[in-house]
Amino acid sequence: MRGSSGDTPPDAADPLDRHRFPVEDWRFVERAYGGKDLGVTETLFAVGNGYLGLRGNVEEGRETHAHGTFINGFHEIWPIRHAEEAFGFARVGQTIVNVPDNKTIKLYVDDEPLLLAVADLRSYERALDFRSGVLTREITWRTPGGKSVHVKSTRMVSFPQRHLAIMTFEVTMLDFGAPVVISSQTLNRQDGRDEYHVKAAAMGAGVDPRKAESFEDRVLDPQLHQAEDERIVLGYRCHNSKMTLAVGVDHSIVTDNPYTQHISADEDTGKMVYRVDAEPGRTITVTKIVSYHSSRGVPVRELVDRCRRTLDRVERQGVELQYSEQRRWLDEFWARADVEVAGQPEVQQAIRWNLFQLAQATGRAEQSGVPAKGVSGSGYGGHYFWDTEIYVLPFLTYTSPWMAHSALRFRYNMLPAAHSRAEDLAQQGALFPWRTINGEEASAYYAAGTAQYHIDADISYALMKYVTATGDEDFLRREGVDILVETARLWADLGFWRERSDDDGAASSFHIHGVTGPDEYTTVVNDNLFTNVMARFNLAKAAEVVRRLAEHDGVLFDQLVDRLGLEQREVDDWAAAAEAMSIPYDKGTGIHPQDSRFLDREVWDLKATPADRRPLLLHYHPLVIYRFQVIKQADVVLALFLQGDHFTLEEKRADFDYYDPITTGDSTLSGVVQSIIAAEVGYRSLALRYFYSSLFVDLADLHGNTSDGVHVASTGGVWNALVFGFGGMRDYNGVITFDPRLPADWDRLSFRFMLRGTRVKVSVVRDSISFEVEDGEYAEMSVRGEHVTVRAGAPVTVPLDGQGPLIDGEPTLHSGERRQDGTLIIASVPQAVSRRQHR
Repeated sequence: MRGSSGDTPPDAADPLDRHRFPVEDWRFVERAYGGKDLGVTETLFAVGNGYLGLRGNVEEGRETHAHGTFINGFHEIWPIRHAEEAFGFARVGQTIVNVPDNKTIKLYVDDEPLLLAVADLRSYERALDFRSGVLTREITWRTPGGKSVHVKSTRMVSFPQRHLAIMTFEVTMLDFGAPVVISSQTLNRQDGRDEYHVKAAAMGAGVDPRKAESFEDRVLDPQLHQAEDERIVLGYRCHNSKMTLAVGVDHSIVTDNPYTQHISADEDTGKMVYRVDAEPGRTITVTKIVSYHSSRGVPVRELVDRCRRTLDRVERQGVELQYSEQRRWLDEFWARADVEVAGQPEVQQAIRWNLFQLAQATGRAEQSGVPAKGVSGSGYGGHYFWDTEIYVLPFLTYTSPWMAHSALRFRYNMLPAAHSRAEDLAQQGALFPWRTINGEEASAYYAAGTAQYHIDADISYALMKYVTATGDEDFLRREGVDILVETARLWADLGFWRERSDDDGAASSFHIHGVTGPDEYTTVVNDNLFTNVMARFNLAKAAEVVRRLAEHDGVLFDQLVDRLGLEQREVDDWAAAAEAMSIPYDKGTGIHPQDSRFLDREVWDLKATPADRRPLLLHYHPLVIYRFQVIKQADVVLALFLQGDHFTLEEKRADFDYYDPITTGDSTLSGVVQSIIAAEVGYRSLALRYFYSSLFVDLADLHGNTSDGVHVASTGGVWNALVFGFGGMRDYNGVITFDPRLPADWDRLSFRFMLRGTRVKVSVVRDSISFEVEDGEYAEMSVRGEHVTVRAGAPVTVPLDGQGPLIDGEPTLHSGERRQDGTLIIASVPQAVSRRQHR
């Protein structure tokens, strides 16, 4: 980033210490060890594949914020204890389990341990390579006895082989010989005691609802442990959920030095210890091959057999093949997903780090959802939210559609549980849980949880975006249609009709009451705009798809009718409800209110709120927040993006102007959406600022909780902001359009998208936009109203007259404006007055 020239806002300077974290296009590198931000770097250097994730803890196992090895969907359950009970409350909590950890490989030279916090390090580099998917660390250590030792380690979680991780540990004495001990360990840290845990780094003051719940009792009940030859096997069953797990570990050593080895295992520990008489220049290389298999209830011994098969296969194929297959997998990923920003090296590195996190969270997440933290940490308990459908699935749909298909089938398989949840709330159809792992609602706080009914529409929206972008009508007709029907039934039952009379005569409108939109600082309201416009889409698409199925495939339609007991009147009711959906609009302010009574509240003056009182949810009781016009994350503004073809540019500008000054950004889900709409309406500098705040949300720990894991939705949002915001791409009903907004300091923006099997590369420069088919035959789109067909071998360039409207500055608070009833809107900050101040 180049200062504050052009569009670059002054507060968008590169936030990273580039002496410690230098800029490289394809690696995230650390050149100096830091002990004060262990939790952050453990997340930033985590490796995973969507199924298995290893946090970036140091090999020595000492000085750590939170050791972590996680398997997507592997969880324990526990009874939720409500202070006051009520019918329909979530009863069973679900929390991801920290499975046995294999990262620890301890080193002793002359019986002195390598401890990075106090070691005399003459050189240090740790690097996560985005092209190889390998985490590498190299150090030169001067021991307390004055001997120089070179240590190199690698860590990889395989994309091609879902259940596999490989680690290596190399030790070379550089000047003198010494006795060397390498202790490779498998530790059940979930139930064991970690004597090296840095409590000061891990524990913060106060209560943070973003963190995972902790367990009071033992979680993993040992089922077997074995140690023979060079293989360790441990097996467990979760005490309450009854999920099962096995982990198998193979070791090998290569060295010219004489050595002995000892292997052992008990219920919670496995160890392979090598004792080496090391001579200078004779490298010791230990390779550790690990396999994890898990299940909802398959006997542990069967999982052990699966682990053995994985390990035996790697032994036959060789480790080098695993690395080459990993590189091939990632080469294909980057060919589809890379986004390039010319002339901005810091931005380029950060973009690729974010995109790589998407690969690590989704690549092999088959049969599971995408947790809010992926498999990089335990934040939010490992739960799945709407994040996947709204922020992650667009990336998957347009770059790796088979991964989007997998995520949608996961939701389809949740339908039985969603039916039960709807019954709990006295509703017809299906209500998908707000947060879950196993399909059951796990949100104990209904106001900001279950009341977010919009998740039904979010899933249906993602489904239809996937189908129109891929042409996968078979999935839609056989399974996806069930999601549309059951969610439409929910909306038709939840909403109600109201007749009114006005100057134009009598009219009926459809309303939805008692819901919470994306903004969790405003709960249980009537006619939340986001919910209503998304429900309208859901209802309309359900009616459209069912009618199309009846017309074109009578057999599948009859099966649908039999399977779901569908009646024609339902379909007609959905279409009518969509047509008459109530969309709040206030003539006095000229905006769409977030809900029917939103403008009745006073305004929270965010600029006057001290920084140490943010985020608000950690410093104010919910009732205090709920009384004000103050927004945690984009709500109406998100609707302007997702349903942008239903709003004019003038309406988008008016709404953005009103809501932006009262949006806190307390959620990492907000900045990317604000960036997209800011770019569209013309706030070019503000769009870039919001983009930077999202791009570096984890890399610079901007929300103070990166230690809990990667903000996966934000990483997906980074792609959205690049493609939909600056690239100006939109997809309404399968029609792809472009209206770019290239930042002034950027020379070129290039990205790829897939449309019905064809991959197209898009390049935006100041005065033109170009399209090139990289794989496939052809694609059709439009640029600012001009139809474009691009074919293989025939790139197309379309001239651009500027980059859209340009508005200086940013929106300001609308305090002092009058409501329709004539009363003033007042801005303030709620403050407690102590008794001493009254004396």
